Amino acid sequence: MKKPKEIDPQEAVDFLIEQSKPYAKAKSERIYMEEFRKTLKAQLMIEAERMGHKTAVTQEREAYSSPEYEAHLQALKEAVENEERLRWMMIAAQERIAVWRSQESSNRMLDRVTL
Repeated sequence: MKKPKEIDPQEAVDFLIEQSKPYAKAKSERIYMEEFRKTLKAQLMIEAERMGHKTAVTQEREAYSSPEYEAHLQALKEAVENEERLRWMMIAAQERIAVWRSQESSNRMLDRVTL
């Protein structure tokens, strides 16, 4: 049977601390991308109006189908993916700490029983 890997809680805590800034940056980028989507749509609708599209429906259609909007959605997708990857890595580190606590508690219980 394979021996379980030793868990270093300090290493997990250090990881959480180290990843806090990249996670915050990833989250802020995702939120910015979500909000900028509205600005980009408005800009593209104005451009569509200049190109002769008079109704809001046709302007919106042109905005949503533009290469710029599609590129923005791809960047938003990547921002969300990065944020989620960091978030789940941090959750995994927190779970390692929880497992270590449980192991330590079990070890203390075994020590009491064997004394």
